[in-house]
Amino acid sequence: MTEDTTPLVRFWQLTEGGRPPQRADRAAGGTLPTRAFRYCEASTTASAFGWFLFPPMDLAVVWDGSETRWTWEGADAWYPLSVAQFPGLRDRFDAAAPEALRGWSPPFIGALPEPGLLNLWSGLMARTRPGWSLLVRPPVNLPRTAGFEPFEGIVEADRWFGPLFVNLRLTRTHTPVEFRRDMPFLQVQPIPRAAYADAALNDAPVAVGLEALSAEEWADYDRSIVAPRRGGGCPLGRDAADVRKRRRAEAG
Repeated sequence: MTEDTTPLVRFWQLTEGGRPPQRADRAAGGTLPTRAFRYCEASTTASAFGWFLFPPMDLAVVWDGSETRWTWEGADAWYPLSVAQFPGLRDRFDAAAPEALRGWSPPFIGALPEPGLLNLWSGLMARTRPGWSLLVRPPVNLPRTAGFEPFEGIVEADRWFGPLFVNLRLTRTHTPVEFRRDMPFLQVQPIPRAAYADAALNDAPVAVGLEALSAEEWADYDRSIVAPRRGGGCPLGRDAADVRKRRRAEAG
């Protein structure tokens, strides 16, 4: 069989002026503690898994417990929020789209029927390699921006092509919640569809009790935990060094 050389994910940025998706980094945008960055391979690997997504422009919303209002870069006031387009996109969309699709530009932001819930578009569309999906979630190990909490979702972007958006919950009232285009508000991660299929997730046996550990598990525990500490210590970052060495070898 030939290897699939299709990009794992391809992005289309339809809005102007925002930052393109950026590969997430091992230091979680420079916020990971130095000791974790140097010695905790689990944290750095998770931090670097996927891409940061940024708001396509600076904006702010405020919720008073009943009504949501919003403003954006260049606006001269706060406006009641129902559904709104990204500034200038409707005309550009209609000029580029086939005739049958004119008037169907995706909304940028909207207030959902449930109190305090919003829908916000990243300005992007995405397509994944066949058999792969995108997990849309908050940035990994990055301190959360105060005032909102994104819902996580899995988009089967090899089958569904449309705006890459997120639903989010406002977590405070009467105070503006800001979205800045230089700060990531989402992270998307590629996952094979087989990883979340019921057949895979329902097949997770649990062995109960110490007596359930076989000789192989005891030997693995010795190698991972006990052997490095025999003789009075364990070098910091030993596992991280082993993982990096193994990755270099696998990369050839």
